[in-house]
Amino acid sequence: MSNTNNGTTNHHPSPPRRTPNPGKATVLAIGKAFPRQLVRQDLLVEGYIRDTNCEDQAIKEKLERLCKTTTVKTRYTVMSRDVLDQYPELATEGSPTIKQRLDIAHPAVLEMATEASLSCLKEWKRPVGDITHIVYVSSSEIRLPGGDLYLANELGLRNDVGRVMLYFLGCYGGVTGLRVAKDIAENNPGSRVLLTTSETTILGFRPPNNSRPYDLVGAALFGDGAAAVVIGSDPIPGKESPFMELNYAIQQFLPGTNSVIDGRLSEEGIYFKLGRDLPQKIEDNIEGFCRKLMEKAGLEEYNELFWAVHPGGPAILNRLESKLCLEGKKLDCSRRALMDFGNVSSNTIFYVMEYMREELRGKKENAEEWGLALAFGPGITFEGVLLRSL
Repeated sequence: MSNTNNGTTNHHPSPPRRTPNPGKATVLAIGKAFPRQLVRQDLLVEGYIRDTNCEDQAIKEKLERLCKTTTVKTRYTVMSRDVLDQYPELATEGSPTIKQRLDIAHPAVLEMATEASLSCLKEWKRPVGDITHIVYVSSSEIRLPGGDLYLANELGLRNDVGRVMLYFLGCYGGVTGLRVAKDIAENNPGSRVLLTTSETTILGFRPPNNSRPYDLVGAALFGDGAAAVVIGSDPIPGKESPFMELNYAIQQFLPGTNSVIDGRLSEEGIYFKLGRDLPQKIEDNIEGFCRKLMEKAGLEEYNELFWAVHPGGPAILNRLESKLCLEGKKLDCSRRALMDFGNVSSNTIFYVMEYMREELRGKKENAEEWGLALAFGPGITFEGVLLRSL
């Protein structure tokens, strides 16, 4: 099912330009994977309307407008014509299909997670037995034992590997995973943490309905995929090639905003409602949040940083760019990830970080040293990491 290349060039590790701070967690390798089903945005509307047997012209026109405003060009999805032929009830309004959706999602997210992890471990170049901990993030599966155990078995990890499972965090889950992996790495000297995220939109796929306008936003914006990174402190010279230091991490929620992003599981799958005031809520609070991170390194100027922002949608990126008066290209890596993959929930921050690695390497001695990784999700929750380019 999975595709790990997707037109990007393979990364050849190079020695860090800067020395990591002793004891600070660093990113040692990165990988990604996707389903084989590539969806071009300019062909999505006709396919979605056909597959869901929708005859409402107004819905079709609205979806066409949304597909243009999202700025997405391509996405990868587990959902395909073959899946719908096998499970036609997924396109039938009101059908109790949670079992069928999980039957599709569970093997799909595991396969993508395995492929992304193997790609990451190949770049890391150390034995898989050297992984001491695993952090697994997904909002796309519901089972006991969790995907962390299935992934550990698939990869052949040691049976005493320390496992952490992070379920249903949504779009900020990848940055939460970085914070948790950082804490593990820094408090367990010599440890190496595999952080893997994997997501599919199968749980939320359904025919359009005028009573659920956000379903069309999901159809126009979200995609499927997986990502993985290896995190560890005090990298071994000559054996490991760190490219970012996780210097400091924080999380905060905005009181009274828990209904702005609302997700509910039902017999028909998962439903999401997104408040129109989400971009404004983020804009109103982003400056103070960024300042908390920047103060740890005595940083003051936003445009002296590099920015790895989860691209929840173009409106959020535009609001953040305007509020912080960022120069024109500061969010290019976020916009590029959104264009190439859509919003892939917890995975997307790692696609942004991989593009950022390419960009910083290309700048050579002119590359920014410090940057921020940011993501936003249900709560409203803000997650942030102060990054240092190595």
